[in-house]
Amino acid sequence: MTKKRILPPELIAECAAAHDLFLSKKNELKLSQKKIADAAGMTPAAVNLYFKGINPLNTKFAAVLARMLDEPVSAFSPRLAEEIAALTTPPNKTVVPIGSSAAEKVMEMIRKHAGKNLDADAQEKIAAAALTAAGEAQGKVIQADFSGIKARPEEIIIRQYDVRASMGHGQVPGDYNEVIRNLIIREDVLREKGITYTSPHSLAMITGWGQSMEGTINDKDPLIVDKGVNDYAGDGIYVLTWHEHLFIKRIQLLDSERFLLVSDNKHVRDQEARIDDVTIHAKVLLIWNARKA
Repeated sequence: MTKKRILPPELIAECAAAHDLFLSKKNELKLSQKKIADAAGMTPAAVNLYFKGINPLNTKFAAVLARMLDEPVSAFSPRLAEEIAALTTPPNKTVVPIGSSAAEKVMEMIRKHAGKNLDADAQEKIAAAALTAAGEAQGKVIQADFSGIKARPEEIIIRQYDVRASMGHGQVPGDYNEVIRNLIIREDVLREKGITYTSPHSLAMITGWGQSMEGTINDKDPLIVDKGVNDYAGDGIYVLTWHEHLFIKRIQLLDSERFLLVSDNKHVRDQEARIDDVTIHAKVLLIWNARKA
């Protein structure tokens, strides 16, 4: 029997990015691997092979996944986004390059006339729609990247963990607020701190809240977490849900059936929880304690 060849790192990273995006939006959109499989005309097992990085993503599956998630293909595979654009762009039509003067002018107009009333996401979506409409009217296809976030080869983009989409609105504490939306960090900084992670695409920013972990994690402290850790991986601090409530707690294994959910604040009582009642969403890797100078 021939052993299946392991995919190169860049293709595995695409699969991981697609899986992460699916996990972040499945609750919000009420999706499952079976629903995606049905839409793509394949089995759930085949979808799982893509998500696990065993089979490489292809244009057909990428297009279906993007439609189901209401996200562009470029959100998880710029490579396939370019392939699809090349397949769907007629030879006599042009593509305006990223950073084009047209894109810059549209963004400048939006910021000048409506920027105060629109957040960055809304500005980017309006600009993209305006350019697309203009391109269609002129017989052209215009593509532009308005994210403004570009990482160098030695850097990693760590994006905000969309907690509300991932956990469901009812599970998110009322006092939860995002502090840092995106972060670019050099990989060697993480290595120097001895931080290991499942994949760069699994890294995310989340914000600490409340006082239960005070002394270790203070209210509004930014955290880097690894969304690729969804099971207990030794004592540590985890993002978890327990009885449909979201927590950041230190987990210790009591026995084969119970966790101890530890609050580092000595004034908050530790709690025992059945392992089956706890869902682990991520492991906390790095805490940035913000203190006033």
